[in-house]
Amino acid sequence: MTEQIAPWEWGVFGVVVLAMIFVDLLAHRTKRGETKKAAYLWSGVWIAVGLSFGLFVWARHGGHTAQEYLGAYLIEKSLSLDNLFVFLVIFSSLSVPEDKQRRVLFWGIFGALVFRGLFIFLGLEAIERWHWVVYVFGAILLFAAWRVARRHPSEESDNKVVGWLEKRLPVTTEYEGKQFFKHVDGRRQATPLLIALIAIELSDVAFAIDSVPAALSVSHNLFVVYTSNVFAILGLRALYIALAKTVHELRYLHWGLAAVLAFAGLKMILSDWVHVSPLVSVAIIVTCIGISVGLSMRARKRDAVRKALPRDERPRGGRREEVHA
Repeated sequence: MTEQIAPWEWGVFGVVVLAMIFVDLLAHRTKRGETKKAAYLWSGVWIAVGLSFGLFVWARHGGHTAQEYLGAYLIEKSLSLDNLFVFLVIFSSLSVPEDKQRRVLFWGIFGALVFRGLFIFLGLEAIERWHWVVYVFGAILLFAAWRVARRHPSEESDNKVVGWLEKRLPVTTEYEGKQFFKHVDGRRQATPLLIALIAIELSDVAFAIDSVPAALSVSHNLFVVYTSNVFAILGLRALYIALAKTVHELRYLHWGLAAVLAFAGLKMILSDWVHVSPLVSVAIIVTCIGISVGLSMRARKRDAVRKALPRDERPRGGRREEVHA
């Protein structure tokens, strides 16, 4: 049975989120708040706030529930990295300048909070009414794992949603500051920013189909799953600004994400026979992502060393190239 959550606990969560959004918007009013250094700082702040809320959950509901929160938070934070690749492709497809991307990201992430809340509520209701839905969610996660593993997201050069929207909406290639609409010859037309926003919202719906069941594999507590989702998503804008130019270099990250999805899927399918504690789930998630990122950084360093060598000394097939007279 799901543990009861007092209304004031939801109130505390709401106050923290609104206060952080207000401070975030205030800090980004000037160009100084848009720098990469500021993005790294804000990424750290959002992570710290998300983890600190876990301490509040611990104080109120004990260690087991706090472990569930941490597990759900880490799953959502890990899978949210996949969103960064989609953001890159969407903005690249529409040639959206960096200084105009922030507004799209803000409203896109705000919309994601609403969609995630709806998906989580419906998912929990479905599991409560029909237990067999657990196996459906597990199968969805295993399919998602296979899809993520077979191709690195950075290999995508365009976004099908963007192309579909451009063919069906009156769109201008010109911008009106950071507005979503522009009047052209007396007609109101969408700017590329609106197309980017709609594409991001629709993409997040697709992501929610994977990420929400993954979080539900850790906990069936609405408060735990939704709050962890919100804190994981809210830091996406800063994380994108910080990693936009380097995230594609994490060449093995998709293997780590696929492993997390596969673990969550198996955990749901085998839940009637095998119990995996939240703490073990946390350890597995951290290990999967940690190994994939570590291998990616090692490969990046190896490539940098290789490029620094003269061409005739670069390794080929594990040996250095030899120049014959």
